[in-house]
Amino acid sequence: MFRIVCISDLHCGHRTGLTPPNYQRLTKRLSNYTDNLGITYDKSHIWDKFYRIENECYSWYEDKVKKHYAPDLLVINGDAIDGSSERSGGVELITSDRNEQIEMAIECIEIWGAQNIVMVRGTPYHVGDKESWEDIIAREINCKIGEHEWVERDGIVFDFKHYVGSSSVPYGRKTAVNRDQIWNLIWAEAELQPLADWIIRSHVHYSEGGYKQIGAKEVWAITTPALQGMGTRYGARLCSGLIDFGFVGWDIDDGRVNFWKEILFVQSQKAQTLKF
Repeated sequence: MFRIVCISDLHCGHRTGLTPPNYQRLTKRLSNYTDNLGITYDKSHIWDKFYRIENECYSWYEDKVKKHYAPDLLVINGDAIDGSSERSGGVELITSDRNEQIEMAIECIEIWGAQNIVMVRGTPYHVGDKESWEDIIAREINCKIGEHEWVERDGIVFDFKHYVGSSSVPYGRKTAVNRDQIWNLIWAEAELQPLADWIIRSHVHYSEGGYKQIGAKEVWAITTPALQGMGTRYGARLCSGLIDFGFVGWDIDDGRVNFWKEILFVQSQKAQTLKF
C-alpha cells in the first residue's frame, strides 16, 4: 500500500493557524462582570479564546499525525504561513516575523516523518507577492516545490494546485473545482498536462467535491479542508459559509484507491448567545 497525505492552509503565525505548543499564547483570565441591566459579560482577554482554539486544534493534529505517521508522500498544498497580514495591520498574528512563521511550519511538517514531500506554493498575499517564503521551507526540508504539481502512483494521476475560486452559496461550492477538472481535460487534449484522475484544490477552507463518470473513467474533483480555525476578521465580517478543519489522504494498492479524510469539529470556536 502507498499512502498519500495532503495538508494545506496551515497559516502558521496567525492566531488560529496551526500552532505548535511552544508558540501558543495563554493569557491571564479575568473575572466576569454584570452590568446594570443584569447582563453578564466574560472579561477574559480575546486572545484567551484563540489560545483555546490553538490548543484544541494542534492537540488533535498531533493525535492524527500519530495515526497516519510516516506516509509515503506528504503534499503541502499551499499557505503554509500567514505572512505579514498588512490588511489588518498584523493584529491577528502571533508573530509577523516570516522567519519564525517558517520555523513553525517546518515543525508542523517534520512531525509527519514522511518518506517524500512535495509542496505547492500558496496565495501571494500570505506567502509573498515578491519573494516566495515557502521556497525557504522547501529548501530546509529538501523537497520539490512548484505552482502546480502532478503525482502518479499505479497509473493514478493526482493534480495538485492551491488556488481555486470560492462560492458564497452552498450549491455553488463544487462549481470552481469542476471547472478546473474540465480545463484539465482540455490541457491534456493539447498534450500540455497529464490527464488527472484526481483534481485537488485548497485555499477555500471547505471540503467539497465528488466524482464524475467520463466513459469508463472515474474522475474526482475536490477541495480540501484547512488547518486554520475560525478567527479572521475577513471571514467573520464578510463570509457566510461553514469552514472545515482537517486534512485528506489516499491509500493506493495495486491501482485501487481508498480516499479518506480527518475532520475536526472545533468545540472552542462555537458561538454563544448573550443571555438576557
